[in-house]
Amino acid sequence: MTWIKICGITNLEDAVAAVDAGADAVGFVFYENSPRRMDPAAAREIVERLPEKIEKIGVFVDLSQERLTGIVDEVGLTGVQCRLRPLAAGPSPDGRAKYKNPVRMLMPLSATRLLEDEKRLQGLMAEFVRMSELRRPSAAFDTFLLDSTTTDKHGGTGRAFDWQRIAPLVQVMNKSVKVILAGGLTTENVAGAMRILRPWGVDVSSGVESEPGKKDPEKIRAFIRAVRSADKN
Repeated sequence: MTWIKICGITNLEDAVAAVDAGADAVGFVFYENSPRRMDPAAAREIVERLPEKIEKIGVFVDLSQERLTGIVDEVGLTGVQCRLRPLAAGPSPDGRAKYKNPVRMLMPLSATRLLEDEKRLQGLMAEFVRMSELRRPSAAFDTFLLDSTTTDKHGGTGRAFDWQRIAPLVQVMNKSVKVILAGGLTTENVAGAMRILRPWGVDVSSGVESEPGKKDPEKIRAFIRAVRSADKN
């Protein structure tokens, strides 16, 4: 089944609604300019109330490794989503050892920017072709998140990108790594996006909100139902 993350959680009620609806993961944003920004201590209180099987992902932007590690360990996160260096110069293979416990590393990729830079897009495709031919994932990370970005937003734009145009890249990526689709997903369009890209996972935030930082339980349930229905097709 498709892995589902409900991101931008700011309170226990929304986290429980996501868990009860069948989400696999919840996301907490620690970027100071986000309307969904969480304080580490408040996030820790929520994490402590959630089932162990639920993944707890922290979203970070331009934070020092020392500070990032401190928050991950303080909150009890099981995953890290943050911008890293280009693929060819990614983190060292022992990067995960910086944390007290093993964490899933999610590497964000801006689909918006890739589609604006054909040379970069083709270069990235070539790199993933090479990885698939080697039949082994990168030693440092194996999970990538495709999202929409703008000049002032690193994610959480609520805008979908051109799934058809990015499909050739995702098709290649699917052979060697896990691909998570984000950016403007809603109950109405997630099935179509899944049909085109066949991602390993999907990530939604604004698409299940009543307002920035506040989730709508019925929208969460409807979104997850739509994903599970698409899984059967």
